[in-house]
Amino acid sequence: MNRLEQLKAIGNGTEWDVLVIGGGATGLGAALEAATRGYKTLLLEQSDFAKSTSSKATKLLHGGVRYLAQGDVALVREASIERGLLLKNAQHLAKNLSFIIPAYSWWEGIFYTIGLKLYDWMAGRLSLGRSRHISRRETLEKLPGLKEDHLSAGILYHDGQFDDARLAVNLVQTIYEQGGIALNYMRVKGLEKNGNGELSYVTAQDTETGREYRIKTKGIINATGVFVDDILEMDDPGIKRKIVASQGVHLVLDASFLPGTNALMIPKTSDGRVLFAVPWHNKIVVGTTDNPVNEISLDPVAMEKEINFILNTAGQYLTRVPTRADVKSVWAGLRPLAKPEKSEKTKEISRNHKIMVSASGLVTILGGKWTTYRKMGEDVVDRLEKVKIWPHRPSVTRHLAIHGSAQKLSEADPLYFYGADAAAVKNLPGGGGVVSESLGIIKAQVLWAVRQEMAHSVEDVLARRTRALFLDAEEAVRVAPEVAGIMAAEMGKDAQWQEQQVRSFQRLAKTYQLQ
Repeated sequence: MNRLEQLKAIGNGTEWDVLVIGGGATGLGAALEAATRGYKTLLLEQSDFAKSTSSKATKLLHGGVRYLAQGDVALVREASIERGLLLKNAQHLAKNLSFIIPAYSWWEGIFYTIGLKLYDWMAGRLSLGRSRHISRRETLEKLPGLKEDHLSAGILYHDGQFDDARLAVNLVQTIYEQGGIALNYMRVKGLEKNGNGELSYVTAQDTETGREYRIKTKGIINATGVFVDDILEMDDPGIKRKIVASQGVHLVLDASFLPGTNALMIPKTSDGRVLFAVPWHNKIVVGTTDNPVNEISLDPVAMEKEINFILNTAGQYLTRVPTRADVKSVWAGLRPLAKPEKSEKTKEISRNHKIMVSASGLVTILGGKWTTYRKMGEDVVDRLEKVKIWPHRPSVTRHLAIHGSAQKLSEADPLYFYGADAAAVKNLPGGGGVVSESLGIIKAQVLWAVRQEMAHSVEDVLARRTRALFLDAEEAVRVAPEVAGIMAAEMGKDAQWQEQQVRSFQRLAKTYQLQ
C-alpha cells in the first residue's frame, strides 16, 4: 500500500476494467467485489477512506428492528443474512451484542417479544441468539443505570456490533491483497466520453500535490454516497438530483452512565424513532437522530436541537441524567437516501439500495447501509457486467475473510481490533511509548497507520485509524501535537507541516466538542 508506487501505476496509461469512485462502505464493497472477480480494479476517494458517512454510524450490524415495524421484510431478511456473514468474515471487528428493550406495561412486553421472535425467525441459521422476555429484576441487573420507575419487564435480543472506520481500513487492505488498488486523496474532477457517447476516461487530481491524472477505464461505478449527484452531474449536467440526505447525530458518554456489556434500545422516542445507548470502546454511544438537511458536506455539524433531543431522551431512561458537560464527543453523519417519488419523511424512506444506469454507461448505487455493504457490492458489479455485456463472473465474497480476521483477540487487549496484525503492531521497532493512556494508544499505532494503512494526516490517525476523536475529543486534541511529530519524522515532513496539521485538527475537533 505504498501510495507513490500506486500513483505511478495509474499514471502510466494503464486501462482499468472497473473504476470505482468513492471510498466509503459502498465503494469499498464494490471495489473488493470487482477485484475478487478478477477485474483490474481501481478505487478513488476524494478525501480519506470512510471520512464521511461511513465512519459515523451507530456501530451496529443489524437486520433493522425498525424496518420490520415498517413492513420492509425483504430488507430485514437481507440485512440479517449479511450481518451473519460479516460476523464470520471480520470476526476481529464484529461481535454479537445483547440489547434490552425496557417495557413499561405488560402489553408492551408482549408486543415487543412477538416482534423480536419474528426478527429471530427471519435471520434463520444466521440468528445471533434467541430473544426472550425477561423480568423486571433481570432487566435492572443487565442494565445497571436504567431508571426503575414504572418498569414492568424487558425484552432481550441479539444484534451485531462493529467498528466502521476500522472495517473500512481493513477492506482497503483486502482490496490490495486481491490485486486491486485503492487511493485516498484523489478527487474526481471530470468524466470523458468516447465517440459512441460511452464514458471511457476519468480525470482525477491528487489533492496533496495538485497533479492531475487522465485514467482510461472500461466501466465506472459511482458509489459516492451523499455526493452521488455531483458525479451524475459531471455525466449529465441537466439531471435531476437523486439523493436526499438525512443527518444522524451521536453523543459519547462515560461508561459509568450505563455500566456493563448490554445495550439499551428505546423503541419509540417522542419523534417516532428508535434510540440506542451502546457500549463501545469503553464508552457509551447514544443516538441517533434523523433530520433532513439541504447542505451536504464532508464534515457536517450537529445541530443544537439534535444534541438536546438525545440528552433529553437519554435522561428519561438513565438514573444519571447526562448533561452537556458529560459529553466526551459528538459527531454528525449524513445518510444518503434514494429520493422517493413522493414526499416522505426521511425516517420513512427505505434504507434499501438502488442502482441506476446512465445512457453513458455510468452505474450509480444509491442508499444502503454498512450492514449490507457486501451485497451492495455484489449487486452493483452484477449490474455493471450486464451493462457492459461482459460474461458473468460469480461472486466469491460471501465467505471471504477480511484482512485481520484470522485472529480474534480478547477485548481486554487494547489492540484487539487489529486482529491478526496486533502482534506486528505491538512489536514494531521504535514503536514503544504511550501516546494516550486513557484511550490506550501507543506510538506503534501511529507508525503502523502511516506505513500500513495509508494515513496521511493527523486526522486520519486520530479519527479513523484509532478512534480517539470519536471517543474523547478533548484527549484527541491534547495528543495531536505528539502524533504530528511522530508522523513528521516518519514521513519526512517539516515543522511547518506539523503546525498546519495540528491547527487543522484542532479546527475539526471543535465541532466534536460541546462548548
